[in-house]
Amino acid sequence: MSQKTLSVSGLLGLLLALFSPSVFAAVGSINLTTSTVGYTALAVFTIAYLLVMGEEKLHLRKSKPVLVAAGIIWMMIGWVYVQGGMAHESEQAFRHTLLEFAELMLFLLVAMTYINALEERRLFDALRAWMVQKGFNYRTLFWLTGLLSFFISPIADNLTTALLMCAVVTKMAPDDNRFINLCCVNIVIAANAGGAFSPFGDITTLMVWQAGIVQFQEFFSLFLPALVNYGIPALVMSFFVEDRKPAAVYEEVELKRGALRIMALFLLTIATAVCCHIFLHLPPVAGMMMGLGYLQFFGYFLRRTLPGSLARKRALAEQAGDEAALRRLGSVVPFDVFNRVARAEWDTLLFFYGVVMCVGGLGFMGYLSLMSDVLYNGAGPTFANVTLGLASALIDNIPVMFAVLTMEPEMSHGQWLLITLTAGTGGSLLSIGSAAGVALMGQARGAYTFFGHLKWMPVIALGYIASILVHLWLNVESFSLFG
Repeated sequence: MSQKTLSVSGLLGLLLALFSPSVFAAVGSINLTTSTVGYTALAVFTIAYLLVMGEEKLHLRKSKPVLVAAGIIWMMIGWVYVQGGMAHESEQAFRHTLLEFAELMLFLLVAMTYINALEERRLFDALRAWMVQKGFNYRTLFWLTGLLSFFISPIADNLTTALLMCAVVTKMAPDDNRFINLCCVNIVIAANAGGAFSPFGDITTLMVWQAGIVQFQEFFSLFLPALVNYGIPALVMSFFVEDRKPAAVYEEVELKRGALRIMALFLLTIATAVCCHIFLHLPPVAGMMMGLGYLQFFGYFLRRTLPGSLARKRALAEQAGDEAALRRLGSVVPFDVFNRVARAEWDTLLFFYGVVMCVGGLGFMGYLSLMSDVLYNGAGPTFANVTLGLASALIDNIPVMFAVLTMEPEMSHGQWLLITLTAGTGGSLLSIGSAAGVALMGQARGAYTFFGHLKWMPVIALGYIASILVHLWLNVESFSLFG
């Protein structure tokens, strides 16, 4: 999430245009769209989201305002339905929305735990050190960081991937702000595009997969459109990269014990989640939670075998007279899975809860059904999906995608793939349009800036449009109607 800049009236207009009838929390029996309670709920959500937009300036974590807003909205709903003698209906609506969030939250929690475990075992540090030691020239580094971002983000996630590649660039060219900015723009586009063709690349694709709308293997039909989305702006920007070579930097990184085996367990966990969903028709979270058990058992193995491993390494270090290795061995901390769980992005998870519950509450009040025909039945699904992708550059793609899923408009399978593509890549248009962009503005502060990204927006938009056209052409058989 990021700092956004929209007026109150503009945000209200977008909310009314985007949100439609809910499948997660059905429209309630009492229409509150023209009531004081309904207007108050809209105002509460708008204020909360404006506070989220000002996160970077206010230094207020984005989860706080939406958590309070969600509570206020559902308390107002509960009060109205208690007065009307229908308390059970509002209770069931809340529980149903909460269940949808819980499945996604637990899935994300396991994925974040594995990523944190791999980071703690220094797998990402080793990859960064290898790239730094190679001493690539600027143009090779530009393409390598971009392509790695594109292919790693579908497995990890776009934020982790972007941070890793940005660390490589700033290490290689610490004083070249122009090159760092160019590479960061390239990395953001690549990470967002790579995340669009995998259920694990972004929260929005995960939401679509868990909803059962797009099957696991069907995401890969977006591979070529996503590659075009990244490739066109990258090709244009590459002509502005200087053909020179930075000084090689030597950095030695030793993988901690079990790093590669944890990576294998992560892949096994993903396979378990996919098999649960495809073959057993269970929610993917069942396989992911089982995968957390894999990691816990392996963590137990690492702790039990640590003393013997340290003794062998200490004997080798003493024999070689390696004082540095002996010091490192003296500071080894046993692997603890629950430390990795604690380091998950809890602010993001709680923000996700707040947004889902707020949108679900507004849908239950009737606001989402009020504008159900504005985009999809009025302008048509193609126009609507492209427009929503552009909106995700200003409004975070989580509420945008949740709105579409709650709407569940009548449209072809190709259109569902289209909104998956546009919501995932539309945020690349602005540096504040995705979590990856916001994170890199902090990591490469002073080098990668909003305006440094903005000047490349025309070529990024060209890639965005081209990827949509490629999807419409390549996957034409999946379209039964066009907007």
